[in-house]
Amino acid sequence: MPNLTNISEIRTLLHRHGFRFSKALGQNFLINPSVCPRMAEACGADQNTGVLEIGPGIGVLTRELALRATHVASIEIDNRLLPVLKETLSDFHNIHIIHGDAMEINLRDLIHNEFKEQKVSVCANLPYYITSPLIMRLLESRLPIDSITVMVQKEAAVRLCAIPGTRECGAVTLAVRYYAQPRMLFSVSRGSFMPAPNVDSAVIRLDIRSAPPCEVKNEKTLFHLIKAAFGQRRKTLSNSLMGAGLLKEQATAMLVAVGISPQARAEELTLEQFAALANLID
Repeated sequence: MPNLTNISEIRTLLHRHGFRFSKALGQNFLINPSVCPRMAEACGADQNTGVLEIGPGIGVLTRELALRATHVASIEIDNRLLPVLKETLSDFHNIHIIHGDAMEINLRDLIHNEFKEQKVSVCANLPYYITSPLIMRLLESRLPIDSITVMVQKEAAVRLCAIPGTRECGAVTLAVRYYAQPRMLFSVSRGSFMPAPNVDSAVIRLDIRSAPPCEVKNEKTLFHLIKAAFGQRRKTLSNSLMGAGLLKEQATAMLVAVGISPQARAEELTLEQFAALANLID
Protein backbone atom coordinates (compact mmCIF):
# COMPACT_ATOMS: atom_id res chain seq x y z
CA MET A 1 0.00 0.00 0.00
CA PRO A 2 1.64 3.26 -1.11
CA ASN A 3 2.40 6.07 1.33
CA LEU A 4 -0.06 8.73 0.17
CA THR A 5 1.80 11.57 1.87
CA ASN A 6 5.17 10.75 0.27
CA ILE A 7 5.71 12.98 -2.77
CA SER A 8 7.91 10.46 -4.58
CA GLU A 9 5.39 7.63 -4.12
CA ILE A 10 2.50 9.89 -5.15
CA ARG A 11 4.28 10.90 -8.35
CA THR A 12 5.01 7.25 -9.15
CA LEU A 13 1.38 6.32 -8.50
CA LEU A 14 -0.02 9.13 -10.64
CA HIS A 15 2.47 8.53 -13.45
CA ARG A 16 1.52 4.86 -13.54
CA HIS A 17 -2.12 5.84 -14.09
CA GLY A 18 -1.31 8.63 -16.54
CA PHE A 19 -2.91 11.22 -14.25
CA ARG A 20 -2.34 14.96 -14.52
CA PHE A 21 -3.73 17.57 -12.14
CA SER A 22 -6.76 19.56 -13.28
CA LYS A 23 -6.80 23.24 -12.40
CA ALA A 24 -10.48 23.38 -13.36
CA LEU A 25 -11.30 20.85 -10.65
CA GLY A 26 -9.08 22.56 -8.07
CA GLN A 27 -7.04 19.42 -7.40
CA ASN A 28 -4.51 19.77 -4.59
CA PHE A 29 -3.65 16.53 -2.76
CA LEU A 30 -2.69 16.58 0.92
CA ILE A 31 0.86 15.49 1.71
CA ASN A 32 1.07 16.61 5.35
CA PRO A 33 0.72 13.31 7.27
CA SER A 34 -0.74 14.96 10.39
CA VAL A 35 -3.74 16.67 8.77
CA CYS A 36 -6.02 13.80 7.73
CA PRO A 37 -5.90 11.96 11.06
CA ARG A 38 -6.85 15.22 12.78
CA MET A 39 -9.72 15.78 10.35
CA ALA A 40 -10.99 12.22 10.79
CA GLU A 41 -10.96 12.61 14.56
CA ALA A 42 -12.54 16.07 14.41
CA CYS A 43 -15.48 14.87 12.31
CA GLY A 44 -16.36 12.31 14.97
CA ALA A 45 -15.84 9.22 12.82
CA ASP A 46 -16.24 6.10 14.98
CA GLN A 47 -17.84 2.66 14.99
CA ASN A 48 -21.28 4.22 15.41
CA THR A 49 -20.89 6.64 12.51
CA GLY A 50 -20.98 6.58 8.74
CA VAL A 51 -19.08 9.25 6.79
CA LEU A 52 -19.92 10.91 3.49
CA GLU A 53 -16.76 12.23 1.85
CA ILE A 54 -16.71 14.56 -1.14
CA GLY A 55 -13.67 14.62 -3.40
CA PRO A 56 -11.39 11.82 -2.09
CA GLY A 57 -8.55 12.64 -4.49
CA ILE A 58 -6.13 9.72 -4.14
CA GLY A 59 -7.70 8.54 -0.88
CA VAL A 60 -5.47 9.92 1.86
CA LEU A 61 -8.35 11.23 3.99
CA THR A 62 -10.58 8.33 2.91
CA ARG A 63 -8.19 5.85 4.53
CA GLU A 64 -8.23 7.68 7.85
CA LEU A 65 -12.03 7.84 7.82
CA ALA A 66 -12.30 4.12 6.99
CA LEU A 67 -10.02 3.23 9.91
CA ARG A 68 -12.53 4.83 12.28
CA ALA A 69 -16.01 4.71 10.76
CA THR A 70 -18.21 1.73 10.00
CA HIS A 71 -18.76 2.84 6.40
CA VAL A 72 -17.42 5.57 4.12
CA ALA A 73 -19.22 6.66 0.95
CA SER A 74 -17.03 8.94 -1.15
CA ILE A 75 -18.14 10.97 -4.18
CA GLU A 76 -15.50 11.61 -6.84
CA ILE A 77 -16.26 13.67 -9.96
CA ASP A 78 -13.04 12.86 -11.84
CA ASN A 79 -13.30 9.43 -13.49
CA ARG A 80 -9.52 9.43 -14.02
CA LEU A 81 -9.09 8.96 -10.27
CA LEU A 82 -11.31 5.88 -10.05
CA PRO A 83 -8.55 3.38 -10.97
CA VAL A 84 -6.15 5.24 -8.66
CA LEU A 85 -8.58 4.90 -5.76
CA LYS A 86 -9.19 1.25 -6.57
CA GLU A 87 -5.47 0.69 -6.00
CA THR A 88 -4.90 2.93 -2.98
CA LEU A 89 -7.98 1.73 -1.10
CA SER A 90 -7.77 -1.95 -2.03
CA ASP A 91 -7.13 -3.04 1.58
CA PHE A 92 -10.41 -1.56 2.82
CA HIS A 93 -13.82 -3.21 2.57
CA ASN A 94 -15.93 -0.47 4.16
CA ILE A 95 -15.48 2.14 1.41
CA HIS A 96 -17.78 2.78 -1.55
CA ILE A 97 -16.50 5.17 -4.22
CA ILE A 98 -19.31 6.84 -6.17
CA HIS A 99 -18.53 8.51 -9.48
CA GLY A 100 -20.61 11.68 -9.70
CA ASP A 101 -20.96 15.40 -9.09
CA ALA A 102 -21.86 16.29 -5.50
CA MET A 103 -23.67 19.37 -6.80
CA GLU A 104 -26.01 17.27 -8.93
CA ILE A 105 -26.33 13.84 -7.33
CA ASN A 106 -29.38 13.13 -5.13
CA LEU A 107 -27.65 13.30 -1.77
CA ARG A 108 -30.71 12.37 0.27
CA ASP A 109 -31.18 9.13 -1.65
CA LEU A 110 -27.46 8.43 -1.54
CA ILE A 111 -27.33 8.84 2.24
CA HIS A 112 -30.37 6.61 2.69
CA ASN A 113 -28.96 3.89 0.44
CA GLU A 114 -25.47 3.98 1.94
CA PHE A 115 -26.18 4.47 5.64
CA LYS A 116 -29.85 3.57 6.25
CA GLU A 117 -30.66 4.88 9.76
CA GLN A 118 -27.04 5.26 10.83
CA LYS A 119 -25.62 8.49 12.25
CA VAL A 120 -23.86 10.35 9.39
CA SER A 121 -21.16 13.02 9.23
CA VAL A 122 -19.70 14.78 6.19
CA CYS A 123 -15.93 15.16 5.94
CA ALA A 124 -14.06 16.56 2.94
CA ASN A 125 -11.11 18.48 1.59
CA LEU A 126 -13.12 20.80 -0.65
CA PRO A 127 -11.85 22.42 -3.86
CA TYR A 128 -11.81 26.18 -3.31
CA TYR A 129 -14.00 26.98 -6.31
CA ILE A 130 -16.98 25.04 -4.98
CA THR A 131 -16.74 25.70 -1.23
CA SER A 132 -19.72 27.98 -0.58
CA PRO A 133 -22.13 26.47 -3.15
CA LEU A 134 -21.51 22.94 -1.87
CA ILE A 135 -21.74 23.83 1.82
CA MET A 136 -24.99 25.70 1.20
CA ARG A 137 -26.38 22.76 -0.79
CA LEU A 138 -25.61 20.43 2.11
CA LEU A 139 -27.27 22.80 4.58
CA GLU A 140 -30.29 23.92 2.56
CA SER A 141 -31.15 20.34 1.63
CA ARG A 142 -31.66 19.58 5.33
CA LEU A 143 -30.03 16.21 4.91
CA PRO A 144 -29.99 13.65 7.74
CA ILE A 145 -26.44 14.54 8.80
CA ASP A 146 -25.07 15.59 12.18
CA SER A 147 -22.07 17.65 11.15
CA ILE A 148 -19.91 18.88 8.28
CA THR A 149 -16.13 18.96 8.75
CA VAL A 150 -14.32 20.47 5.77
CA MET A 151 -11.03 21.97 4.75
CA VAL A 152 -11.46 25.22 2.84
CA GLN A 153 -9.44 28.27 1.86
CA LYS A 154 -8.52 30.10 5.07
CA GLU A 155 -10.18 33.33 3.95
CA ALA A 156 -13.41 31.41 3.35
CA ALA A 157 -13.08 29.69 6.72
CA VAL A 158 -12.84 33.05 8.48
CA ARG A 159 -15.94 34.28 6.65
CA LEU A 160 -17.93 31.11 7.29
CA CYS A 161 -17.11 31.12 11.00
CA ALA A 162 -17.30 34.89 11.57
CA ILE A 163 -19.32 36.31 14.43
CA PRO A 164 -22.36 38.30 13.24
CA GLY A 165 -21.84 41.97 13.89
CA THR A 166 -18.13 41.90 12.90
CA ARG A 167 -16.45 43.14 9.75
CA GLU A 168 -15.66 39.57 8.61
CA CYS A 169 -19.37 38.71 8.54
CA GLY A 170 -21.03 38.28 5.14
CA ALA A 171 -24.25 36.94 3.69
CA VAL A 172 -22.90 33.38 3.72
CA THR A 173 -21.95 33.79 7.40
CA LEU A 174 -25.56 34.38 8.39
CA ALA A 175 -26.87 31.69 6.07
CA VAL A 176 -24.52 29.13 7.64
CA ARG A 177 -25.47 30.19 11.17
CA TYR A 178 -29.15 29.77 10.36
CA TYR A 179 -28.58 26.07 9.73
CA ALA A 180 -25.53 25.23 11.83
CA GLN A 181 -23.12 26.24 14.56
CA PRO A 182 -19.72 26.83 12.92
CA ARG A 183 -16.30 26.76 14.52
CA MET A 184 -12.74 27.02 13.30
CA LEU A 185 -10.64 23.98 14.19
CA PHE A 186 -7.11 24.46 12.86
CA SER A 187 -5.08 26.03 10.07
CA VAL A 188 -3.26 24.16 7.30
CA SER A 189 -0.33 25.77 5.46
CA ARG A 190 -0.17 25.87 1.67
CA GLY A 191 2.94 23.68 1.80
CA SER A 192 0.78 20.79 3.02
CA PHE A 193 -0.48 20.20 -0.52
CA MET A 194 0.75 18.87 -3.85
CA PRO A 195 0.75 20.99 -5.90
CA ALA A 196 0.90 23.82 -3.37
CA PRO A 197 -1.90 26.41 -3.78
CA ASN A 198 -1.24 30.13 -3.44
CA VAL A 199 -3.17 30.43 -0.16
CA ASP A 200 -3.39 28.72 3.22
CA SER A 201 -6.33 26.59 4.28
CA ALA A 202 -8.25 25.85 7.46
CA VAL A 203 -10.46 23.07 8.76
CA ILE A 204 -13.88 24.04 10.10
CA ARG A 205 -16.76 22.08 11.59
CA LEU A 206 -20.44 22.91 11.23
CA ASP A 207 -22.71 21.22 13.76
CA ILE A 208 -26.21 21.01 12.27
CA ARG A 209 -28.91 22.70 14.33
CA SER A 210 -32.06 20.78 15.20
CA ALA A 211 -33.98 24.03 14.64
CA PRO A 212 -33.09 27.55 13.40
CA PRO A 213 -31.92 29.99 16.10
CA CYS A 214 -34.67 32.50 15.25
CA GLU A 215 -38.27 32.39 14.12
CA VAL A 216 -39.00 33.66 10.64
CA LYS A 217 -42.22 33.52 8.66
CA ASN A 218 -40.58 33.09 5.28
CA GLU A 219 -37.00 31.87 4.86
CA LYS A 220 -36.81 33.07 1.26
CA THR A 221 -37.66 36.60 2.38
CA LEU A 222 -35.01 36.44 5.10
CA PHE A 223 -32.23 35.38 2.73
CA HIS A 224 -33.42 37.84 0.06
CA LEU A 225 -33.00 40.68 2.58
CA ILE A 226 -29.60 39.42 3.71
CA LYS A 227 -28.36 39.10 0.14
CA ALA A 228 -29.56 42.60 -0.73
CA ALA A 229 -28.01 44.12 2.40
CA PHE A 230 -24.59 42.55 1.84
CA GLY A 231 -24.77 43.11 -1.91
CA GLN A 232 -24.11 46.79 -1.19
CA ARG A 233 -22.50 46.46 2.21
CA ARG A 234 -20.76 49.84 2.07
CA LYS A 235 -24.12 51.59 1.90
CA THR A 236 -26.35 52.21 4.87
CA LEU A 237 -29.18 49.73 5.30
CA SER A 238 -31.81 52.31 4.37
CA ASN A 239 -30.15 52.37 0.94
CA SER A 240 -28.90 48.82 0.52
CA LEU A 241 -32.30 47.27 1.34
CA MET A 242 -33.68 48.98 -1.74
CA GLY A 243 -31.99 46.09 -3.54
CA ALA A 244 -34.66 43.86 -1.98
CA GLY A 245 -37.38 45.83 -3.75
CA LEU A 246 -38.15 48.22 -0.88
CA LEU A 247 -38.54 51.96 -1.21
CA LYS A 248 -36.08 53.91 0.90
CA GLU A 249 -38.94 55.21 3.06
CA GLN A 250 -40.18 51.65 3.62
CA ALA A 251 -36.72 50.40 4.54
CA THR A 252 -36.18 53.28 6.95
CA ALA A 253 -39.53 52.72 8.65
CA MET A 254 -38.87 49.00 9.03
CA LEU A 255 -35.45 49.58 10.54
CA VAL A 256 -36.81 52.10 13.04
CA ALA A 257 -39.67 49.72 13.92
CA VAL A 258 -37.25 47.01 15.08
CA GLY A 259 -34.84 49.41 16.79
CA ILE A 260 -32.10 49.53 14.15
CA SER A 261 -30.50 52.77 13.00
CA PRO A 262 -31.16 53.45 9.29
CA GLN A 263 -27.49 54.46 9.13
CA ALA A 264 -26.32 51.02 10.20
CA ARG A 265 -24.60 48.70 7.71
CA ALA A 266 -25.23 45.04 6.97
CA GLU A 267 -22.31 43.60 8.96
CA GLU A 268 -23.59 45.30 12.13
CA LEU A 269 -26.79 43.24 12.26
CA THR A 270 -27.37 39.87 13.85
CA LEU A 271 -29.32 37.05 12.25
CA GLU A 272 -32.14 37.71 14.70
CA GLN A 273 -32.36 41.36 13.60
CA PHE A 274 -32.57 40.36 9.95
CA ALA A 275 -35.31 37.90 10.92
CA ALA A 276 -37.21 40.70 12.65
CA LEU A 277 -37.02 42.78 9.47
CA ALA A 278 -38.14 39.85 7.31
CA ASN A 279 -41.13 39.25 9.57
CA LEU A 280 -42.35 42.79 8.89
CA ILE A 281 -42.66 41.95 5.21
CA ASP A 282 -44.54 38.64 5.42
